[in-house]
Amino acid sequence: MIEKNFYKITLIFLTTFFFGCSNSSNISEDISQEKEIEVNIINPFFNKSTLVYGYPHFDKIKNPHYLPAFEKGMKEHINEINEIINQEEKPNFENTIIKLEKSGELLNRVSYVFYSMSWANTNDSLESIRTEIAPQLSAHNDEILLNEKLFNRVENIFKNKENLTLDSESLRLLEETYKSFIRSGAQLSVDDKEILKQINESIAQNTTTLTQNVLKEVNELAVVVDNRNELDGLSESMIELLSQEAIKRGLDDKFVITLQNTSGQPILANLKNRKLREKIHKTSLSRGSSGGKFDNKENFLNLIKLRTQKANLLGFNNYAEYSLDEQTAKTVEAVNERLASLTPPSVRNANKEAIELQKIINSEDNNFKLESWDWDFYSEKLMQQQYQFDESEMKPFFELNNVFFKGVFFSAEKLFGLKFKEITTLPIYHPEVRTFEVFDKDGSLISIFILDPYARSSKRGGAWMNAYVPQSKLLNQKPIIANHLNINKPADENDPTLMTFDEVITAFHEFGHAIHGILSDVNYPSFSGTSVPRDFVEFPSQVYEMWATWPEVLENYAIHFKTNEPMPNDLLQKVLDARKFNQGFKTVEYLAASLLDQAWHQISIDETPNLNDFITFESNALMSAGIKLNTIPPRYRTTYFSHIMGGYSAGYYSYIWSEVLDADTVEWFKENGGLKMENGDHFRETLLSKGGSKDAMSLFIDFRGQKPDIKHLLNRRGLN
Repeated sequence: MIEKNFYKITLIFLTTFFFGCSNSSNISEDISQEKEIEVNIINPFFNKSTLVYGYPHFDKIKNPHYLPAFEKGMKEHINEINEIINQEEKPNFENTIIKLEKSGELLNRVSYVFYSMSWANTNDSLESIRTEIAPQLSAHNDEILLNEKLFNRVENIFKNKENLTLDSESLRLLEETYKSFIRSGAQLSVDDKEILKQINESIAQNTTTLTQNVLKEVNELAVVVDNRNELDGLSESMIELLSQEAIKRGLDDKFVITLQNTSGQPILANLKNRKLREKIHKTSLSRGSSGGKFDNKENFLNLIKLRTQKANLLGFNNYAEYSLDEQTAKTVEAVNERLASLTPPSVRNANKEAIELQKIINSEDNNFKLESWDWDFYSEKLMQQQYQFDESEMKPFFELNNVFFKGVFFSAEKLFGLKFKEITTLPIYHPEVRTFEVFDKDGSLISIFILDPYARSSKRGGAWMNAYVPQSKLLNQKPIIANHLNINKPADENDPTLMTFDEVITAFHEFGHAIHGILSDVNYPSFSGTSVPRDFVEFPSQVYEMWATWPEVLENYAIHFKTNEPMPNDLLQKVLDARKFNQGFKTVEYLAASLLDQAWHQISIDETPNLNDFITFESNALMSAGIKLNTIPPRYRTTYFSHIMGGYSAGYYSYIWSEVLDADTVEWFKENGGLKMENGDHFRETLLSKGGSKDAMSLFIDFRGQKPDIKHLLNRRGLN
């Protein structure tokens, strides 16, 4: 499961980690009046980019440009809305729905860049701006979606839709626009609208604080190691990275282990020192819940109450009902049933795996019981026993350039006829960023792809895709799509970047999202690329993971970085054979996080625990679901569960929901000859290019010819 963030900034479907836009904002006091005037005169956001496809002017954009651009963007947006409302002409699709779709150009332009930077290359100034702008964006969004006159125009057109001669995509835009106004509270009373505005503003503030706390505490809770001997089991290159991190922090002659955003920390798989493993693991689990300035318990409880209040105000029993109403799952019952059906077999498999790990511990004359901080270390040993190889054997064959040029891009060429050409003429926001032109099979330039591969303290954990410019025929826009990863950069810049197998899978996964954006071919920006239900958006990306281990692709990129020799056939086969290894653990940790997400969002206001019962609520939720295992913590505990603090609230189940579609689709590719352009063309034409312009499950059936079958997922995970 991979973290990601998708930005959809158009008015109607605002569903990301920020919640809308407002009338005014103030530039920070440290900017003089003269500087403010200068910033406004040369502000690169005020005009369309002169670069290819509207690529951002990263060479000109400075922190002081954002607030003035937000301020002007919101003001222009409101003026555009007022022009729609004050027309003398009766409402119709062109003068209302289309104008809504075209509105907010400047606001969208600055929002795409700002929120991308706040994830990929943040700093104190950007975080301060984010805190300031969040409630204003919320108020701005409400000012539009709760505008009675505007809603009346939309409703008038919607009620007359049977008499309109609209194509299917336009009809869907009308229906989805109307629905978004309803879900935003357009039919509430005047008093209830005011209450909703206050709730939305508070949600925006709490969400911003929560996500900022997660990043700040990850950096603060890095584990300091005094003695090199404590790092036994780690590679020399990894130890050097830890040393360099310590030097950056002014801790010469020490070693600093930074935390990744998940509960488990990859470094534990090789670290022999059990006490240090325990310290790292417990530090990871403590994030946001052990007191101090970054404690997230109270913030999260406030957020849950606010979300529940909003759902109740809009006619739903809880926030999960409200959220799922627009997903393919549709109901709380459907999600609960899916998660419950997977829990027993997953737990059984995990318990079997735990027994095997305990056997290894016992065989080494250790008298301790398997704990959660031991799992990765001993599962690595078990994999070596069962498959006669370990992860370190594979890394020399997974050099970053080979993985992308000969793996990720190679598969896209085979499937869709795409070609990627790296260019250095476009400005970048960080020296590690790379840019590529994307050409279609007819030779035409169709997209710009941005790759930001390395981890750094200014970057949030995990991996994600986002669009700087979404594709739209209406706006004459070609897509500019970015992938962000968190791969450790080599200590010596002359050394190659060697990836773990998990990082390779992640690279293919995120590129699956990128392909969804790159191949988008819709009229309206509201339907562009990944603008689909949250429990459908992971489907294309999970499908794309299959090409990482597809023999023709794997053989092409799995090349030793020194000798250029291909990965030996026996090691290659071991990689393929090991795909079901440790699936009990992986499924349980994922399900535990998904169940926590649902538990929090399915409660009523009265059922919300108090601060002292926060941890107990977590424990009881997992216990009642039959999935609480001391040896397997949730992939994310609540207080650092960034997914559910934003776009994936009540939606983390979507990974496993989408995987049912993914597993079925993989079978289709196998049945139809695999990596062939005619198969890619079919996937592109029936599904990938359509974005959200058609009902998600209808798109799947258009592609597959039938509804998905869960048996393929069960087979894949060894849960049948």
